[in-house]
Order: sequence, then structure tokens, then C-alpha cells
Amino acid sequence: MGFADQRFNVNLSILFTELPLLERPAAAAAAGFTAVELWWPWIDTPTPEQSELDALRKAIEDAGVRLTGLNFYAGRLPGPDRGALSVPGEESERFRANIDVAAGFAQSLGCTALNALYGNRVEGVDPAEQDALALENLALAARAADRIGAILLIEALNKPESPLYPLVSAPAAVGVVDKVNAATGLDNARFLMDLYHLSMNGEDLPSVIEQYAARTGHVQIADNPGRGAPGTGSLPLEDLLEQLRKAGYEGYVGLEYKPGDRGSAESFDWLPAEQRAAR
Repeated sequence: MGFADQRFNVNLSILFTELPLLERPAAAAAAGFTAVELWWPWIDTPTPEQSELDALRKAIEDAGVRLTGLNFYAGRLPGPDRGALSVPGEESERFRANIDVAAGFAQSLGCTALNALYGNRVEGVDPAEQDALALENLALAARAADRIGAILLIEALNKPESPLYPLVSAPAAVGVVDKVNAATGLDNARFLMDLYHLSMNGEDLPSVIEQYAARTGHVQIADNPGRGAPGTGSLPLEDLLEQLRKAGYEGYVGLEYKPGDRGSAESFDWLPAEQRAAR
């Protein structure tokens, strides 16, 4: 039950960051994991050199792990930006330039989930203008995802840590999912249910699961408070994941937590080695 029945992947943009990027896939494999996910690794550019893309692809393939999730370009992440697609001007253009690059990289590794962070509110810009731009760009992203047989993920963050990000509840994120699906007719947009962010917003997590499990394309976890490994805070993560499983969710659960002072490999002691390989 609980952890034993889950398919876990490791987010290599928050775990194993004590290592260079190209060494992280092998480190995840050495820790017993067979699946990984990534935020967009090149925070300064949406269109890195092909040699950089090839080097990361080779590192993932050589490690024998599967890339199961990838973010589109989202500005400085981790950092203050929290997305680019709804920011008028250069940032939204950078997002558009990234769409085919990210989708092509994902396709080359069999990755079938692409996450598009909505973007912060910008002072002096009408929120309605940003929302219209966001829908336009999300529709482009959804169509690119569809071309490679992938889903588009839309995520709620939390207001204390991302006060300018407008999607800070499950209903807000699912509402955007519905708008994207209506705009494209593809029905490939899904909710990214991050239990840490939702808990930071004070949401009733069992109720969120009950309402939105069927609309969920990916789940991410960290404990609260502290955004540490399961067991370092007070969230009943094992029970919540069991509820998700019973509600029919069969996708990956992304480990998106801060490892703390012990280092990443040691932070997985809550999860027996035989339960780390995705089945």
C-alpha cells in the first residue's frame, strides 16, 4: 500500500544538484531509480546548442533511465520568474522559440509529459491580456505535445513562495486545463497535482484528489513544512498516494523535494531500494 504501489521518478533539477547536470542521470540510476524528470535545464536560453542537447540525451541514455517529464523554458527556475508564456514581449517569444526544441528533445527520449509553467503577473500589464497570451501559447504547446504523443501539464504553485503566480489553487489550474482543451479540441492538457504546493496553499488534499484525480496527468511530492523528503514534515503522503491509486491514478509520482544536508542519495532512505525502480 501507499509507497509500495507507486511509480516514482526523480526530479534531477532539485535532487542530485550537488553534481554536474550530466552526472545526475547516472547518480539516479545508482540509487536504484529507472525514471527521471527535469525542469528546463538551460535557464539562460530556450534554444541551447545542439551539442548540449546531445550531451544530455547521451547521459540519460547511458544511465539507462527514462525521461518521463520535461518542463518547457520557464525563465530562471529555481528563481523569481516562474514561467514565461504569459509574460508579454521577449519572454513569451523565448517560450515560443523553445516549444519545438523542448518537444523534439522529449520525443528523442520517449518522454510523454511536458510541463508549461503559467508565468508571473507583470506590473502594469492587464491580467486579462496576460491570460489571453497564456492561452494562445498554451494552445501552441499542447499542439506540439500532441505531435509527439505527449500530454501538456499545467501546474498550481503556492502563493507564499510564488506570490505573483496566478495559479495558486487546484481549481485555478484545472480551469486553465479546461480552457486549453476547449481551444485546441485535443484533450491532451492535464493537471499537474503537486501535493506540496497545494498543501502550502491550505487546500484540503483528500478533497482535491477526490475531485481531480481523473484530470491529473502527473503528481509531484515533497513534505511540508520544509519541502523535504517524505517523513521530514507532517503531510500524510503515503495515505494521499494510496488515495490517488484507489481513485485510478496510475502515472508517475515525481520526487521534487530538497534533500537537505545529507545529500541526495542519503535522502531516499524513506523508500526501500526495491520500490525505487518504476514498474
